[in-house]
Amino acid sequence: MQATAPQTGPLTRQSSGNGAISRLRGNWATLLLPINADESIDFGRLEIEIEALIEARVDGVYSNGTAGEFHNQTEAEYEKIQELLADRCISAGVPFVIGACHPDPSVSCGRIRRAARLAPDAIQVILPDWVPVTDPEAVDFLAIAADAASGIPLVLYNPPHAKRVLTPAELGAVLRQAGPAVHGVKLADGGALWYSAARQHLADWAVFVPGHHLATGISEGVAAGAFSNIACLSPRGAQLWTDGMSSNLPAALELERRIRVFLDTYILPYRIGSGYSNAALDKLLAGIGNWAPIGTRLRRPYRWIAEAEADRLRSVARASIPELFQG
Repeated sequence: MQATAPQTGPLTRQSSGNGAISRLRGNWATLLLPINADESIDFGRLEIEIEALIEARVDGVYSNGTAGEFHNQTEAEYEKIQELLADRCISAGVPFVIGACHPDPSVSCGRIRRAARLAPDAIQVILPDWVPVTDPEAVDFLAIAADAASGIPLVLYNPPHAKRVLTPAELGAVLRQAGPAVHGVKLADGGALWYSAARQHLADWAVFVPGHHLATGISEGVAAGAFSNIACLSPRGAQLWTDGMSSNLPAALELERRIRVFLDTYILPYRIGSGYSNAALDKLLAGIGNWAPIGTRLRRPYRWIAEAEADRLRSVARASIPELFQG
């Protein structure tokens, strides 16, 4: 499929360092794969999910993050997922980012080249992960990725479970050397010292913090947005919360406090106590929100949380954070 370039998104950010203009901002919802009992991807349910995200009017949709199980799909499945996403988002004028992540840099660059033909707003990549890279190797990989992307902006994904988690200072140095192709970075934030370092070293890039920390990231003057776990729970609610940050940040911070309490009390114990992955937690959130027929199943060998748990927690979520379920 050869897609045409998408329309300009509603939110912009002017980079002060590399001069690039990015549409990467706001509340981005992740694409979660509906997995059948026979381990196949249910593309019919996936299409319904994409349409639900478009109807929720999220700032953008992205594919093949960790919760999108990029690490456990064939290349043929990869292409079909991205073609479906591009077709629906371009038709609706919705910004979209394609994840081309893979621990193998050769496979990743092949995915980048195929993603670029679909004209996304950006392509998300990770640093090669089987053997941790040095700073010069990270710069070289990003140069190779930029060449494969053919002018499409890159977003670097540096999650907490990466073999090399870069500090803001390290990240800023790598991105500066890598040149203007990288427009954004998705990472985990920290406390006051982390935010101080991020303001110093990452001001030239769109910084995406965890979804349940977005109001804090905005209040600290660092976050451009989130590739959001809260959009897994309620894409429309996450969008309303994000939109409200520009008019009533104190109220958004209060809602964030209650979101964190809900996650700490009812969701994180599945990871800390039972060892479930973040992807399993994100699918549990989608099951609780019940906004599309995604299901909580992951592709084996990864374990998933039973849908009965989502049913059990649905009323708890609506009572704890009702603002996310209005409308």
